[in-house]
Amino acid sequence: MGCGSCGTTKSGAPGGCQSHGSCASGSCNRMNVHDWLANLPFSDPESSCRIVEISFNNGSRKDYFRNTSLHYFEKGEMVTVEGINGFDVGMVNLTGELVRLQLKKNNIDEKSADLKKILRRATDADLAKMKESKSREPQVLIRSRAMARSLKLELKMAEVEIQADGRKATFFYIADDRVDFRELIKQYASEFKVKVEMRQIGARQEAGKVGGIGSCGRELCCSTWLTDFKSVNTNAARYQNLSINQTKLSGQCGRLKCCLNYELDTYMDALQFFPTDADMLETAKGRAFLVKKDIFRNLMWYSMAESNKQYPLAIETVKKIKAQNREGIKPEVLETAEIVTGKPKEVEPEYADIVGQISLKSLEKTTRKRRDKERSQQQNQQAGKNNQNQQQGKRPQGRNNNTPQQQRNNNQQRQQQPRTQQQGPRPQHNNNNRPQQGQGGGRNQRQRPPQNRGPQQPPANTGENKEG
Repeated sequence: MGCGSCGTTKSGAPGGCQSHGSCASGSCNRMNVHDWLANLPFSDPESSCRIVEISFNNGSRKDYFRNTSLHYFEKGEMVTVEGINGFDVGMVNLTGELVRLQLKKNNIDEKSADLKKILRRATDADLAKMKESKSREPQVLIRSRAMARSLKLELKMAEVEIQADGRKATFFYIADDRVDFRELIKQYASEFKVKVEMRQIGARQEAGKVGGIGSCGRELCCSTWLTDFKSVNTNAARYQNLSINQTKLSGQCGRLKCCLNYELDTYMDALQFFPTDADMLETAKGRAFLVKKDIFRNLMWYSMAESNKQYPLAIETVKKIKAQNREGIKPEVLETAEIVTGKPKEVEPEYADIVGQISLKSLEKTTRKRRDKERSQQQNQQAGKNNQNQQQGKRPQGRNNNTPQQQRNNNQQRQQQPRTQQQGPRPQHNNNNRPQQGQGGGRNQRQRPPQNRGPQQPPANTGENKEG
């Protein structure tokens, strides 16, 4: 999975993102944190927090370290910190005053001596060692599962995290009951040549490490920002009038969705205005039992024992009937509230019939102007071509630009001229070598068709052009 902002894959950069983990997608660096106090100046820089939050294994685990050096580390930098019998490499996730808020939230003392130190900025040798150690994790995970299965232990190995120097490995497992894994630790230590640490996690933590897309279409909350996993029970669904459907209410971890607790406080505040002792009302026709509470409309739905019809009552009406029941009064009928279903129907606008009232002269005028403009452009282009041909000494080709009247005059002049003036004397052909008509040894010579020499005119009656 790559970064949605910079397009860098996890293996492309040490931190997984060229924008130092501050991209908006959150896919290349899980558990992203935006430091909104980073650009604000402080009056006393010496009193600033010297604790830095470091994330490991692409954000799946975080820890706090003390910055004893004079260097200032920015978010996204790779640093080398103290580890178990060695060193580890992580990425700076949060600095400044927001770290104090996180320490207070997690009940960690800022001056505690148990906090480990930041050694230096990660060097190329540290990053190469970390890459080599991380490449072993998939093989170690597969082998660890096989070894646990051979010992017939009721546990599921979820993830393996190896320290950057390769001296320690942390195995995260899931188990319903307590598991005796003392023999398993011995086999892991002898097989992988590392110091073994076992950590038990729940199904919600496993879903956060695996990741995925929820039913809402977004990334899982446990894999992006949620760190505190509070217990969720079916009462949260009942208070919100949700149907108790295990398939719809369960997340990818198989437990109830954490988002059921997000709006629970709002529903609890709204339920304070509803009467708590109104599960049953006494009427003249019998008893009415509470079916459900509509928090959005402030209504309470009741049904009679002898029928399935439901009656929506306002909160004030229910309180009034409850007060009458305390006095021994039973109302004859239930004053139901009016319910508006759906959105009110919109009134369609009235359209006037204006056919024939709009003049189209403006449109015709525009069309005429466009047609005249196109005709003038064509004439200018043809005139430019004719001028260019005349300059080169060539006869203009293309369309004849003479008007119809000029063409008729030219044709009349051509008809009035005699044939000899129009076409010149008829060419004399040498027929000595041709066989005469009627002689043997040859075919009768056919007369050649006259050549196309323009419009043929009758010869003048002068006697000179007679055919003998």
